[in-house]
Amino acid sequence: MALNIYISFNGNCLEAVNFYADVFETETPRLMTFGDAPPNPESSLPDEAKNLIMHAEMYITGSRIMFSDTFPGTPFQIGNNVTLAVIHDDIDKIKAFFQKLKEDGTVEMELQETFWSKCYGIVQDKFGITWQLSYESSET
Repeated sequence: MALNIYISFNGNCLEAVNFYADVFETETPRLMTFGDAPPNPESSLPDEAKNLIMHAEMYITGSRIMFSDTFPGTPFQIGNNVTLAVIHDDIDKIKAFFQKLKEDGTVEMELQETFWSKCYGIVQDKFGITWQLSYESSET
């Protein structure tokens, strides 16, 4: 199980990731744009989203830090752009954590299968902390 920091940006994620990679002298960060993701037959991807970063990650002094741009039209507010990501190889634990965190909180994305995880969801707890929960196994 890992607890990771996830930082969102408003269209300048690539610039920020490259900056942090230079500052902390990391390996080349892994990047995926919204345009790199498998197409969704239920909705088309707006042109302005295609080159934005959907997910990037790097290791800074041994900790995995993850980054993304917000999707066009998604509200962005500095100070609310850092979330905590819990990644676990036990899907039942992910479900249990999510159920407890959503008590008196707000579900931003119900637990569901995505193309990167069999079980992923986002919830803001009753204290205003946003959590991303993701099942990750050696098979994913």
